[in-house]
Amino acid sequence: MDLNADLGEGFGRWSLTDDEALLTCVTSANVACGFHAGDPSVMRRVCDTAAARGVRIGAQVSYRDLAGFGRRSMDVPADELAAEVAYQIGALRVFAEAAGATVSYVKPHGALYNRAVHDDEQAGAVIEGVRLAGGSPAVLGLPGSRLLVRAAEAGLTAVEEAFADRAYTERGTLVPRTEPDAVVHDADAVVRRSVGIAVDRSVQAADGSRIAVAARSLCVHGDTPGAAAIARRVRAALEEAGVVVRAFT
Repeated sequence: MDLNADLGEGFGRWSLTDDEALLTCVTSANVACGFHAGDPSVMRRVCDTAAARGVRIGAQVSYRDLAGFGRRSMDVPADELAAEVAYQIGALRVFAEAAGATVSYVKPHGALYNRAVHDDEQAGAVIEGVRLAGGSPAVLGLPGSRLLVRAAEAGLTAVEEAFADRAYTERGTLVPRTEPDAVVHDADAVVRRSVGIAVDRSVQAADGSRIAVAARSLCVHGDTPGAAAIARRVRAALEEAGVVVRAFT
């Protein structure tokens, strides 16, 4: 099982994620590319540290929404969105390659991630942006999403992802953050859910039912309070359960 986290979510003197600590335990780093968070200095610093520690670097692309942290859905024309996705990947690639690494995968952030689950046009625009940027990075997304369908159709590696600290609906989608208890804050619960996803391939949905979750990567959100400590506990619990924790790329 791959263990990923959102990193580089700072801007200027403002910092949200504990990048240094998270990079000691995750295997893949979803690096903010400047549209919802992040700036050139932050991107470079995260890429340098990730490369030095053998952590895979991924471009976390977003709607252009610094004020809303990329969590507001936007009606962006497909050709414009494709160009903006390519722009973000290209910006991160400069710093990844300077650090002796590469951009191994692409993962949409926030509203774009959730929109690309069901919106075929927006999902297609993201994939067109990935192709426009060049190379053949993997695409990380929710199982069954239009994003992963479009990625596979484009000949890209589609990687299913699960969330240790987000509530699920009975349909296997994420509970919107506007609803109560959309984020799981209890560290013990996050650890239990992580092991269940990795070993039993299932998770308890918000309505109490258990749903199947087939995933190759597990996300622990970097902006959750105490995220680094939670990620360390998750990794230790996975390894104790016999799960090999390694990057999917």
